[in-house]
Amino acid sequence: MAARRSATPRKTASNPPPAHTTSLDSEGLVEFYRQMVLIRRFEERAARSYTQAEIGGYCHLNLGEEATVVGLMAAMESTDYLFTNYREHGYALGRGIAPGRIMAELYGRSGGVSKGWGGSMHLFDLESRLLGGYGIVGGQVPLATGAALAIDYRSGQEAVVCVMGDGTTNIGAFHESLNIAALWDLPVVYVVVNNGLGMGTTVERASGEPELHKRASSYRMASARVDGNDPVAVRDAAASALASARAGKPFLLETVSERLKGHSVVDPAKYRTREEAEALKAGDPIAAFAVRLAEQGLLTDEAIADIDAAAMAAVAEAVAFAEASPHPSVDTLFDYTYATPVPNDSRRLPGQPLFEPSPSPTIGASA
Repeated sequence: MAARRSATPRKTASNPPPAHTTSLDSEGLVEFYRQMVLIRRFEERAARSYTQAEIGGYCHLNLGEEATVVGLMAAMESTDYLFTNYREHGYALGRGIAPGRIMAELYGRSGGVSKGWGGSMHLFDLESRLLGGYGIVGGQVPLATGAALAIDYRSGQEAVVCVMGDGTTNIGAFHESLNIAALWDLPVVYVVVNNGLGMGTTVERASGEPELHKRASSYRMASARVDGNDPVAVRDAAASALASARAGKPFLLETVSERLKGHSVVDPAKYRTREEAEALKAGDPIAAFAVRLAEQGLLTDEAIADIDAAAMAAVAEAVAFAEASPHPSVDTLFDYTYATPVPNDSRRLPGQPLFEPSPSPTIGASA
């Protein structure tokens, strides 16, 4: 059965219908701030653990992008599906996964969300409908589109949110996915977190159209650009995008949110000048949101200190959980190679012979 298609000629996409977002009260705004601080402290501790060789492989942090993360996650329903790239620790926290399980996965321990086999770039939790962290640039985009097709096929009410970096918009799978989503009216929101740099190359030097949301016009897809340093603005924009997707009109949302550090923990970010680094530090979205809430009378210096202390305690508890969690057994290495049993699948470990050698005949044995 083919996915549904429009019965009338498609028109050029315009702004999506307004979403019925709930106004945030003082408690909701403070909760946004609390989540942002937790992500910041978690990522800072992850960076420290990486330099202490407690975390292996690669490690990419959400430092500076906390407002975007919190706003996006607040707009999603618990039944929606999330696909993201390798910079996904904050998104996992935002989906309600316990910090200890996330940290244990970074540590490669069996108590982690992927039982220690995924690591920093491959967080996966079916219960929260976080269907990956993906290490390949853009690897999540076709898969998210396929998930949206599955929802459409069974006439579901869920939507898919697919998060990516700005560099992903230059790969072929990005364009192929947007094209098929537009043709088949799939319930998906593609979110480009534009932090201004594809690793070390600026967007202006890598894209003929640096306002990346405008790429949706090639497919007559609705799009918008939002200040990624404002969690409320991000939440409202994402809610409108999701309303569009649920109505059968996929959406491309661009959030402008610069990372404070390098591409990964080991990147010294020497492509930035001292002045640029100082400007980013001065525009820290967490500090700016704290000032905003303080001016509204919602936060005091004491409350800010208490929130920070609680976040630090939660992260310390997560680290303790990770350190106490055992390493996965080698016997489980192949447990998730296939979703269902496959005849004759190889479970040979590195260094083991392809075939078990035949036993040597005993010398002097009778024929």
